[in-house]
Order: sequence, then structure tokens, then C-alpha cells
Amino acid sequence: MIDIKTLVRTVAAFGAALGIVASAAACGSSKSSDSGTKSAAAVSGGSAASELRLGYFANVTHATAVVGVAHGDFAKALGATKLTTQIYNAGPAEMTAVLGGQLDAAYVGPSAALSAFVQSHGEALKIVAGATEGGAELVVKPSITSAADLKGKTLATPQKGNTQDVALRYWLKQQGLTANLDGTGDVSVNPQDNATTLDQFKAGHIDGAWLPEPWASRLVSEAGAKVLVDERSLWPNGQFSTTTLVVATSFLTKHPDTVKALIDGQIAANSWITSDPADAQKLVNSELKRLTGKALTDAEIQRSFSEQKVTNDPEASTLQTSLDHAVAVKLLKATDLHGIFDLSILNAELAKNGQAAVSDAGLGAK
Repeated sequence: MIDIKTLVRTVAAFGAALGIVASAAACGSSKSSDSGTKSAAAVSGGSAASELRLGYFANVTHATAVVGVAHGDFAKALGATKLTTQIYNAGPAEMTAVLGGQLDAAYVGPSAALSAFVQSHGEALKIVAGATEGGAELVVKPSITSAADLKGKTLATPQKGNTQDVALRYWLKQQGLTANLDGTGDVSVNPQDNATTLDQFKAGHIDGAWLPEPWASRLVSEAGAKVLVDERSLWPNGQFSTTTLVVATSFLTKHPDTVKALIDGQIAANSWITSDPADAQKLVNSELKRLTGKALTDAEIQRSFSEQKVTNDPEASTLQTSLDHAVAVKLLKATDLHGIFDLSILNAELAKNGQAAVSDAGLGAK
């Protein structure tokens, strides 16, 4: 396992680079500790954790976590283990907390999970489940009708190196437009808090943003933005991972039964969301008001849910593509992704619930 000095250097580098600047090893050079080479199902012993520290966002794309907490599914499954939660705006900051030992598990986008995996040379975390697919759009001023109209404009993302930031920069590159990491180029990309983005769009200081739900819907509903790109249109069958569940490798090794309980809580939460979407939307909206101070309108919560869906499948086959996109825009260097997934607990629990297993696309434990 990675030693303390190495971990400290990793966390410092990760934070200084906002979680994405590549100090990673070249393709094929990532290494795994002994604990990282075994699936969680193969780990014997372990003990229930006294506490599980969980990070997630106050977003509709994190409905699994929002419901799991508010509906009581996590607490019920965890039993005597105390659940402590922390809210984040975007993934890189959240992954810094995982790398620094402040979180045991987190709901996060694939790009930030990739960054933490790369930065820690494959040591720090495992993706143990999916949570959401879809639910991200590029929304812009009504006067912008094509990619060419974006030249000289300023766009926002939730944080440099997060999943939507990578998506925007890669899409702009495909359109022949530059968006340099320092904010220069044909298009200026300004990473910032989502609430700030809404205010700045209303004030006319930015021209659009690539955002997860409900923020894309809020810009459309409250600020008159229009959709220029629905990210689903860029992926085969419209399927791509927006939110995954990651667990610190050390926590997974020591407390596999606690991770199993967390996954059981997720399966229950997602089942309830799917079977009772109207009540799920009400509960999520109530929680968003508690967490952010403002509820969504009925139209906004309905639109947000229609743009995405909850899933236990991490869409593992798309992860290499996500890494390739980050590499193309110089946010990461190529690395070996084998070992980033451990879906053994998830698939065992899905089977108990009569649900089909999901694939790790060959990127599971060696």
C-alpha cells in the first residue's frame, strides 16, 4: 500500500492542480498494492466500521445519495455504523478529501474518480457501483446557435477537471475551438460554483455553461438559456456515467461488510426512486431546499429527472473513453485503468435482489 509520505505528496499535488494536472505515470505503469489486487468479495475478516464518512452533491444527478440519506435507506442498511455526510460542489475537491483521508466513500463523476486513481497510482480508491447516467447539458444564450458562435465567448463548468469540465473542453476541441487550461483560447472556460454560474448568466457575465442537473434546468427555466448540446447525443445509445460510487481502498479492505451495507442502501434507494418517481422527486426537492436554501419549481424538478436516470451500473465500458477525453485536453496523462473497478459486492447484492449483474469491462481486480 502507498506509504504516508507518498500519500501526503499525492494529496498536495492533487490539491495544487485542482485534482487534475497530470503527474501520473505513463500508460501501463500504474501499480497495485496487494489489497488492490483482490476483489472485496475475496477479502476475509474485517470488521464493521464505527463510522462511514460519505461525500455527495446537492444535485439531482446525485439523487441516489440524496434519497439514500433522506429516505433512511443508508441508515437502515448500515445499522450501528454512524453515517456522517459532507456536501460538495464538484468532484476534484471531493476526491482531495478521499485522498487526504477525510472521506471513506463518495458519489462523484467519473472524471474526478479517474484523476484520483491516476494521482495515487491506482492505490487510493475503487469504483464499486454506478449511480446516475445522463443529466448534463451545454446551455447557452438564445443568440448562440452553433459551435462557431462560441468563439470569443465565456463558458462555465462546476470545477476544473470535473466531469462536465472535461466534456466541455473535449467537445470544443472536436469543434475546432481551443479552450486552454489558463482560461485563454477561442473560448474562455471559467470553472466556478454552480450557484455563481446561475447568477453570472443572469447578469450577462457569461454566455453559457456545461452543467449537471438541476443546474442546466435552472438556467433554462430561470435565466432563459437554451440547450446547445445534450451530452446524451454524444454517446452510443445516449448512455454515459454521470455519477459513480467510489470507496477508499483502505476502507474497503478493512470494512467490506460496511461497504456491502452502503451498497444495499443504494440498491434500496434506487429501487424506490424507480418505483415511485413522483414521491422521489418531492423528497429530492425537499432535500435540495434544506441543503441549498432553495427548492426547485415543479417544472425544474420534473425536467431534471427526465434528463437522467438512476442506475447501479457504472457503465464501465465508457470509462476508457472518459480518460481518453481528459488526455486529449491535457487534463490527465494516459494510464492503465485495470483495477479501478471492484463490482464484486455490487453484483453479489444485485443477485440477492433478483437483478442482473453489471460489467466491469475487464477493468476489475486483477
